[in-house]
Amino acid sequence: MKSILSLCSIVLLALALGACSSGPPPQPQASDYPEPVFTAKRLLPPEKTELDDLTAVYDPWEGMNKRIYNFNYHFDQAVFLPVVRGYETVVPRIGRDGIENFFDNFVDMVTAVNSALQLRGKKLLRSTGRVLINSTVGLFGLIDVASAMGIPRPVESFGDTLGYYGVGQGPYLVIPFLGPSNLRDGLGLLPDAYLQSSVKSAVLSEPLDITTTLLLPIDTRANTSFRYYENGSAFEYQMVRWLYSTKRKLDVEQ
Repeated sequence: MKSILSLCSIVLLALALGACSSGPPPQPQASDYPEPVFTAKRLLPPEKTELDDLTAVYDPWEGMNKRIYNFNYHFDQAVFLPVVRGYETVVPRIGRDGIENFFDNFVDMVTAVNSALQLRGKKLLRSTGRVLINSTVGLFGLIDVASAMGIPRPVESFGDTLGYYGVGQGPYLVIPFLGPSNLRDGLGLLPDAYLQSSVKSAVLSEPLDITTTLLLPIDTRANTSFRYYENGSAFEYQMVRWLYSTKRKLDVEQ
């Protein structure tokens, strides 16, 4: 089943990239959000909000990246956001919160592993404690009891682990469906996804495992407030590229 879904995604991507690359670039769209959420003021510390040279980011694959960015915009408008709106209509808020908490519990497991790899004892204790509490008292992660108890939620990925040991970001990369990244973080997604998938497959029945695999991207998009072309700027691609690269540099330095 998962192989069929992956094949369909690849076919859809190939067709859509061909269509999007030949069409005109998308025009800025009105957003449901009163303020753009992907801004320096919201993402970076106050001392880092001054925009530097937007072309300073290493982007040797800019032509390909822009086509994928354009594809992601069209896919978002035609598929992702309508599905998310349907999901939010059908599933009540309390149910969506439980689903988000459930998936966040697996992210905490990934954080625990990467914190151990980075020898970050405090983050390891916090993330491990969150997993133990939420997986038991929190009914398999559906209720975020750990946050209610005041336990902070660190987030560490394998991309952070590579950065911790001195691996640079590498070329900027826009990933189909997922958005801005870089070569290091893009490769880092693979072990993180494998870990989550392995744990999920081990603890869930096959039907439930397949259901959560299909539900994960919907939940992720529903809880990602970024909207394409919300800034109304002709240089959004360059701005998003700079903001992402700057934020990831600061994340690794923490």
